[in-house]
Amino acid sequence: MRKALSREKLQGIYGQIAKRYDFLHAFLTAGTDQKGRRILVENAVRQGDRILDCGSGTGSAGLLAARLAGERGRVTLFDLSAEMLAVAREKAIREGLQDRVTFQTGDMARLPFADDSFDVVLSTYSLCPLDDPEQGALELFRVTRPGGRVAVAHSTEPENRLVRWLAGRIEDIAWRFPRLSMGCRAVSVVSVLERAGGWVVLAKRIGLPLWPFMLFIVEKPASPASSSPGAGCAPSTSSLRFCHQSPPPVLRKQS
Repeated sequence: MRKALSREKLQGIYGQIAKRYDFLHAFLTAGTDQKGRRILVENAVRQGDRILDCGSGTGSAGLLAARLAGERGRVTLFDLSAEMLAVAREKAIREGLQDRVTFQTGDMARLPFADDSFDVVLSTYSLCPLDDPEQGALELFRVTRPGGRVAVAHSTEPENRLVRWLAGRIEDIAWRFPRLSMGCRAVSVVSVLERAGGWVVLAKRIGLPLWPFMLFIVEKPASPASSSPGAGCAPSTSSLRFCHQSPPPVLRKQS
């Protein structure tokens, strides 16, 4: 895996592009970034949930979650970049959600929240710049309450070998322009959450052939005795997979 950019470098990049981030990310992903956020939020969030949007950026996922969680729901938008959160705050005010949302800066590698604090923890496209994405994923799991859900979208490698090679060459070029790459790399973190005892209740690949994303929702067992580590997801010919014989109650939409 390519070496991660420093925290200071990432702060500088995201601070510079904050006001253009939504347009840039949507353009570079042909709009599949927002599709991924919508799938995760609609399948993970319930009325009245306490939600953490970790690496929230401009708040696209967290504000959607705030709408779905309703008036009793509460969302914390947490990001490294104060400039990105400033844009998120403007959006929250514009959408009339400011009373349901709080904003906090900090480092995803060391979350300043107690264990079992949230019903839902979101991370959409925010693990890929971390120096240790697996440790970041475990932090998400730590602050999720038993019975709660961790919902993640991240860059992943193309499945086709030739396309994977071509994507690597394009990535080499993109990394010469940090504001274009945004520090993102292809990562894989779902297995570390399974080893921690989580159940994968949704897994789906989306995106462009050269720039695919992995979406998954992991449920934290209500008690250690109820976990089934290592079970994995049942084989499926579709891009959507379940770990249970039938879709779990949390699942609402499949596309």
